[in-house]
Amino acid sequence: MLITIAIPAFNEEKLLPSTLAAVAEAGEAFSERDWEMEVVVCDNNSTDSTGEIAKAAKARVVFEKHNQISFARNAAGNAAKGDWIIFIDADSKPSKELFEATAVAMDKKEIVGGGATVKFEVKQHWMFSLCLVVWNAVSRVMRLPAGSYIFCRTKDFRVLNGFSEKFYAAEEIDFGQRLKKLGRKHRQRLQILTQTPLATSPRRFQFIAQSHYAPTAGLEILIKGIFSMVFTGGRALHKPENCHMWYDGKR
Repeated sequence: MLITIAIPAFNEEKLLPSTLAAVAEAGEAFSERDWEMEVVVCDNNSTDSTGEIAKAAKARVVFEKHNQISFARNAAGNAAKGDWIIFIDADSKPSKELFEATAVAMDKKEIVGGGATVKFEVKQHWMFSLCLVVWNAVSRVMRLPAGSYIFCRTKDFRVLNGFSEKFYAAEEIDFGQRLKKLGRKHRQRLQILTQTPLATSPRRFQFIAQSHYAPTAGLEILIKGIFSMVFTGGRALHKPENCHMWYDGKR
């Protein structure tokens, strides 16, 4: 079994080294099963040393000039040689326990793929933590994977033509819905791993709070994003001007 770790990265020289180190350490969960692991980083037209850092860490680097997260995810996914792909964001750190839980899920024929709940690396303002509580609840109930951690069979990724490139944000929600639909055809289900959350950076919420001078802004934008996805069928997220928080260039 070969597992591909696919990491989209735009100007991630600050956090990518620790993410790659965490991936390498967590990968022991696969090597203990005699599985192999490769790491593919998509340099999404970075202007910093993202690509060089990835190469130095022995990752395979692919380049995507169009600065859009769905394009970057697809570039990394399309380069995958593994039987399964795990998409991990460049500001997130998987643990060995999370990879172990993922491996158990991968061994089950009835699992089409899945994701994991998320947690902040360090304690944050209670409002930021509430945002995660809201998202994790939505993720568990609706079985929707967070973009920071998604796993699926490589063949299914290609059957679905990857992530929709119409979306500038929430492309993982659309992909998760289509993956669930594909699974139902084969009597499979999507699993959200809840016992081993993925550690991720709180930087998006911090930037939002700083720019709006209020920690409540993060929760407001999260709720607005969920409603936009639900009530517009995601059409509001086809426009980059509605997704500024993801493309402001701040890292």
